[in-house]
Amino acid sequence: MAPTVVIAGSLDTKGAEFAFIKELIEKEGLKTLVVDFGVMGAPAFKPDIPSGEVAAAGGADPALLASGEHKDLAMKSMAAGLAVIVRRLHDEGRLQGIIGMGGSGGTSIATAAMRTLPVGVPKVMVSTMGGGDVSVYTGTKDITFIPSIVDVAGINRISRRIYSNAAGAIAGMVKSEIPEEISEKPLVTASMFGNTTVCVDHARGILEKEGYEVLVFHATGTGGKTMEGLIADGYVTGSLDITTTELADHVCGGVFSAGADRCMAASKAGIPAVLVPGCVDMANFGGMSTVPAKYSGRLFYEWNPDVTLMRTNVEENIKIGEMIAAAANASAAPVAVILPLKGVSMLDSPGNRFWDPAADLACYDAIKKNLKPGISVIEMDKNINDAEFSEKVAVTLLQMLGKTPKP
Repeated sequence: MAPTVVIAGSLDTKGAEFAFIKELIEKEGLKTLVVDFGVMGAPAFKPDIPSGEVAAAGGADPALLASGEHKDLAMKSMAAGLAVIVRRLHDEGRLQGIIGMGGSGGTSIATAAMRTLPVGVPKVMVSTMGGGDVSVYTGTKDITFIPSIVDVAGINRISRRIYSNAAGAIAGMVKSEIPEEISEKPLVTASMFGNTTVCVDHARGILEKEGYEVLVFHATGTGGKTMEGLIADGYVTGSLDITTTELADHVCGGVFSAGADRCMAASKAGIPAVLVPGCVDMANFGGMSTVPAKYSGRLFYEWNPDVTLMRTNVEENIKIGEMIAAAANASAAPVAVILPLKGVSMLDSPGNRFWDPAADLACYDAIKKNLKPGISVIEMDKNINDAEFSEKVAVTLLQMLGKTPKP
């Protein structure tokens, strides 16, 4: 049976455009399944799933939305409903790829649904927003944006080429065969920063030697969210969360925050995890001119012209420690917290710029004070980048995964 591409859009205002790409995709030998999320009028052609069904899935009255007096409600309801339907189609095996087209509203609704799909499922969005910052629409998922160049309003000499490219793109993605691996290695995620690269690289080598594939994520906010998204999607066997610096940005209002739930994904997924307060000595801002005035007088390090690091203090480290403890406490799987007593980063080591034992100790004490009984806390008189520390981190995770590391 031919794979199916789901086409999601407003058939009341953009029916001709969607009929055009539907025909092109079907010419590629693929099936299509059209989902209409337009609310302002009758569809230009009959969809496979009508807008009323989408509205109902989003908990709204289709008649109320059709009045045009509740645009905000329509946007929220249709986004929620489309997300439910698209995920259901995927789970039923009726979606092998998805494509949408639209302006800001259509983009918001279509990509909300795309974000419910696992990484690797082909996703194409033709959008008037495609030439700008689309991070709010992509989130942590692999959505391919194609700038529409002109508005998605009619078929002309420009849009005809764009729509044809888009149809060819989604068809090619869906028909593309992924080469089979000789052996499927279990996945382990690891968080890393420039200041913990030495630690993560050493730990990664140990895990790879034992047959694991290690996915390393740059802890820049988006990196942490992406890592945790993969964990939530069920791809990951174990978590080596060495660089929890995004918690510092959350506490201090830095630019690399991954939100209050950072570190919780492994606990919710029930996979073994090692937690380390890596790089929690620093909150990240842009250039010095972007640092909030309230932090005047604090200790800074200009990492480069566009990144300024601020040394976290005792009060901030207490909050960070409490968050790490909360993540560990939420886990039903084996979890361990490993503390580097000689500093949590390259800069936080004896004689270096951010060395502050009192601040580090505040974090460690908050972790130990708030952890539930029975959760392992390992303290090592090492810096996070010392080989003995990174080896202990890797070996601890391997033991939780039931592996005896080779000498």
